[in-house]
Amino acid sequence: MASSNRTYVIIGNGIAGTNAAERLRKEDPTSRVVVIAAEPYPLYNRVALPKFLKRQTPISKVMLRDVEWHKQLGIELHLETRATKVDVETRTVVTDKGQEFVYDKLLVATGGRPNPLRVPGGNSPGVYNFQTLDDAKAIEERVTEARSAVTVGGSYIAYELTDAFSHRGLETTWLIRGPRFLHRILDEDGGKLVDMLAREAGVNVLYGEEVAEVVAQGGTVTKVITTGGRTIEADLVGVGIGMALNTEVLEGTGVQVRKGIVTDASMRTNVPDIFAAGDVCEFYDVTVDAYSLLGTWANASSHGKVAAAGMLGAAETHEDVPAYSSTLFNSTLSVVGLTPEARPDLESVSRVDWESKSYRRLFFLGNRLVGAVFIGGRKGKRQLTDMIRERTPVEGPREKLLEI
Repeated sequence: MASSNRTYVIIGNGIAGTNAAERLRKEDPTSRVVVIAAEPYPLYNRVALPKFLKRQTPISKVMLRDVEWHKQLGIELHLETRATKVDVETRTVVTDKGQEFVYDKLLVATGGRPNPLRVPGGNSPGVYNFQTLDDAKAIEERVTEARSAVTVGGSYIAYELTDAFSHRGLETTWLIRGPRFLHRILDEDGGKLVDMLAREAGVNVLYGEEVAEVVAQGGTVTKVITTGGRTIEADLVGVGIGMALNTEVLEGTGVQVRKGIVTDASMRTNVPDIFAAGDVCEFYDVTVDAYSLLGTWANASSHGKVAAAGMLGAAETHEDVPAYSSTLFNSTLSVVGLTPEARPDLESVSRVDWESKSYRRLFFLGNRLVGAVFIGGRKGKRQLTDMIRERTPVEGPREKLLEI
């Protein structure tokens, strides 16, 4: 497109914000592109942090961009800077350093922040959330000195910490408040299989348990007391109990916020020239004809590029099947499409093979396949993903799809 001399301001330098900045710079070369980043680092791969904790990926492989890359592209990167206010009348973003950036187009890609452990002793040294590179570095330093760990939560983050601690040889206890890991996504058989895999990896899993108190001595964690009255020795505590989305910067702007910042399928909010992308974005998902919140790397990556197109004046549509893949102790986990995490009204069929330690569960909305989860084997994953993407009507018994 022709150069515009516009100023594009992006709040957040994760994969969504960085992808948007790169596309804006390349397709509008005389524009000004400003990126405001609360963290001290340029873009790094959050997906690689669990492997970093397991010492399978060095820090050099975690980092994806450096300051020089931004300079070469002419992107203004303001690290360790927090956007505090957006004024839609003056079209200005204000930061905690007193800066004011006037925008022609604004992208909010602020992600979320992990929920802290709000119990007595929950903020003691040795209690860690796990979201940022600094979190990972702090945990890594502590793991080298530790012998035992407690992890809290039935989430992906809690699993990743549990797996990392167990892999590093720590005596690990996993507290899950609900009846199983990912209790909205896995049914009872799926939960039993994960329990089997966890115990085979040496993890002690306790269900229906939460932390009542963290006990610290000498400036660090020594034990955890559970709501069920158990006392568990622990040199560190890993916490994965959900997150709060960073929407506060848009307060008073008129931008619609529900759980996240509401956008259409092109990442546009209800306020002209303001866009949102990534984890913070509650976008209209055309693959399922519903609004979705999806905290996946691939989803955020696509959002950033689509948002940039809209900011450039050539709206595109985000149309992709979200996917999450991870190790699962000595197995694998894959989740694609829509799950009951976002739509509790989905119907499902499932199958488990105890001998091969494999499991799959398929989710349906009306006569359409909209999501799936796989543990162990991934046979048929591509074909089922294509069915979700193409919105293929399901004819005949749904159970036949379990055999694909």
